[in-house]
Order: sequence, then structure tokens, then C-alpha cells
Amino acid sequence: MAITPEEVFETQLMVSQQNLDLRTITMGISLFGCADEDMQRMATKVYDRITTTAEQLVPTAEALEREYGIPIANKRVSVTPISLIAAACPEDPTPLAHAMDRAAKTLGIDFMGGYSALVHKGVGASDLRLINSIPEALALTERVCSSVNVASVRAGINMDAVLLMAQQIKEAARLTQDIDCYGAAKLVVFSNMVEDSPFMAGAIHGSGECDAVINVGVSGPGVMAAALRELSPTASLMDVAERIKQTAFKITRAGELMSREAARRLGVEKGIVDLSLAPTPAAGDSVAEILEIIGVEECGGPGTTCALALLNDAVKKGGVMASSSVGGLSGAFIPVSEDAGMIRAAVDGALTLEKLEAMTCVCSVGLDMIAIPGNTTAETIAGIIADEMAIGVINNKTTAVRVIPALGKKEGEMLEFGGLFGSAPVMPVNGHAGTVFARRGGRFPAPLNSLKN
Repeated sequence: MAITPEEVFETQLMVSQQNLDLRTITMGISLFGCADEDMQRMATKVYDRITTTAEQLVPTAEALEREYGIPIANKRVSVTPISLIAAACPEDPTPLAHAMDRAAKTLGIDFMGGYSALVHKGVGASDLRLINSIPEALALTERVCSSVNVASVRAGINMDAVLLMAQQIKEAARLTQDIDCYGAAKLVVFSNMVEDSPFMAGAIHGSGECDAVINVGVSGPGVMAAALRELSPTASLMDVAERIKQTAFKITRAGELMSREAARRLGVEKGIVDLSLAPTPAAGDSVAEILEIIGVEECGGPGTTCALALLNDAVKKGGVMASSSVGGLSGAFIPVSEDAGMIRAAVDGALTLEKLEAMTCVCSVGLDMIAIPGNTTAETIAGIIADEMAIGVINNKTTAVRVIPALGKKEGEMLEFGGLFGSAPVMPVNGHAGTVFARRGGRFPAPLNSLKN
């Protein structure tokens, strides 16, 4: 991959003035060899496997930052879904979460994903033990993240698991009420979960992956916004799409170069580059701001979903040509608490939960980092999850829900997380879910479009 002096200068400008960074370099690690019928022995194996395999991850990332001048915001690890290896021992798997957390601290990484289960077609005994342990595991660990896949195109939606996860979200919030219900911020419920995402809280190392792999998540909302500001307000949407494609290509080339070099130095497989535009609370690093530059008066207003669809599609078209392997989620994230423009729009009342749901039909992931009133019922949360899972299943895309019941807080008040998680205004929720739908249970059948053979 030849890099010209002009590209180097342009990249330096993006870093110094437009908040360009690699949002994460994530090492995926297989833990299948750690399964053991003794829980303490298995926990030791998990700790040893992670710390041995990822021992040089942080030093290597820091060296790449110095050499290429591109910041890497997060260094992370994802592992095999823990419910799969925990099946070897019929005990509470919480010691494995503690082992993961100790390993994360030893390595100096930001987060570790994979305290996870896949229950889209049914909940096994090991899956149930893990799901029931999630609230305590997240409350007692600092860097462990959890995710559960409850739906897929080929299986439909496991509605029993949907209600169960709604209850676990409320419990995770309750156990961490003293730190603004932070436990729920590390828990995400998925439809069509991918095996190679580098982004938390939903990163896992899928069963179809090799022993160890490097996946990179690019970012660059600030770069994209700066590029679009150069266009005239009278430029057509075709011109807007072309500029987004050009910029996405440049951003992704930086990620591709760094991922290749990191994999080579660490002696592991190069995985994917995730094209997702991941915002931060920093000024000028907002996806909402991009939508407003495209022409929407304020994010959430009429035209928002169309503008987001244009952005998401053009990012993929531009980025896919710049990498040998694009994967993960790849699109535009709309996490409310992590995007300064989204926070402003939610506070102003321009952005509602219903509008966010509409936006998730055309972008990456789903309802992300949304604070809701603490008295929201489990049945209402289950309804929110079910609606989002239906979008994923019917439209054959990955969707997710990460909501934080703000215990003790009302609409309009704020949860403060700090760092990349930012702050979340408590958004109103339609309270007319009732109790019947969420408690019917069973499985939403796989849709007709699942029959592809």
C-alpha cells in the first residue's frame, strides 16, 4: 500500500485539527482451550491465556501511535462467548468475569468483551447461568462488558430471552445505582450479532475465528464534518455522497495500514477494519453534527433518517475499497450519551426514542447508550428490545439495545459517566407497553426472508 507525502500531510491535518483517531484496536482471543470442569482452574486458564496472548498489545499499539502519528483511543480484547466454555462446569461463571477483569488490568487495556451468550433459538443451562450472573459480574468488575444475542434472521426472536434480558438490565442498573447505573452501560442485547466487531460493549471473538486476530475500528466524524463543510449549501445530495465516499476512503486507509502492521508485529492474523463512524462527547466529533451539516436543522427533525441513510451508505461505499477486509458493524453509530450533538438534540426535545428507533433502520447497531426513567418497567424495556430486534430480523441487519434505567432520576435529568461514555439525558419513554405482550414468551418465528437456500 503506497502512501504519498500528500496523504501523510493530509492525515496529520486530520489528526491535529479534526479529531481523527483509530477508535480501537481489539485483539480477539479464542478461549476454547480453557474449558475445564473445575471453575477455579478454568478461571486461571482464562487469565493466563488472555495475558499471554495479548501481552504486547498495548506496547505495540503505543509504538504505532508514535511512529504513524495517529492516536489509538482504546486498546481492547474480545474473547469467546463465556457461556460456551462455562458449559464445562455447572457452577456460577462469575469467577470467569473476575479473571477477565484481572487480565484487563494486567494488560492495561480499556475494556474486555465476551461475557456473553447466544440464545437466539433457545436458552441452555450454561446460557441461563451466565445471564443470571451478568448484573453481579458487571457490578463487581471494572472493565468487563457483556452482550447477549436474542434474535437472528434464521431463528427469529427468542421472546423469553427478551424479557429475561430486560430484567437483567434493570438489575444491572440497581446494583450500580451509586455510580449512575453504570453496569447497564456495559450490557447490550443483540439481533444478528457479528463475530468480529472491535467495538464495546458488544465485541466477542466468534467461534468461526482463528486463535487470535487483530480487528480495528476507525472513526473520524470530525474529519467527515470538516470535509462536508467545504461544500456549498446548494451542493446536491449526489455531491454530498461523493464527498463522504472520498473521505471515508482516506480514513479507512489509515485504519488498514495500522491493522496490517499491528497484526504483523504481534504475530497474529489480521482481521477486519470496521468502518463505523464512532462519535465522542468532544466538540466537533459528532455524527449528529454531520447530519446537520448535510442540511437537517437539528438532529431528530424531519429528514434525519434520510440523511443518516445517505451517510451510512456512502461511508460503506468509500471505505470498502480501502481495506482488504471490511467487517464488524461498519456504518454510523448513534449513541446518545457519546455524541455531543445527540445529547443537545435530546435535551432540546428534537430527538426522541421513537425517532432514534426509526434511525436504527438505516444505520449501524441500534438504540445505544440511552438513559430512560428509572421506574420504567421490565415489560416496557422488553417491548423496546423486541421492537429493535424485529427491525434487525426483518431487515437482515445487526441491531442492538443498550439502555440505562436511571434509578432515582426523572426525565430531563442527567447521568454522568465521563470519558468516552459521556453523559446521558434521561429521555421519556412511552409507558403503554402493558404486561401481556412481553410475557407471552415463546419465539417470534423466523421471517420468510430467512429461506434463502
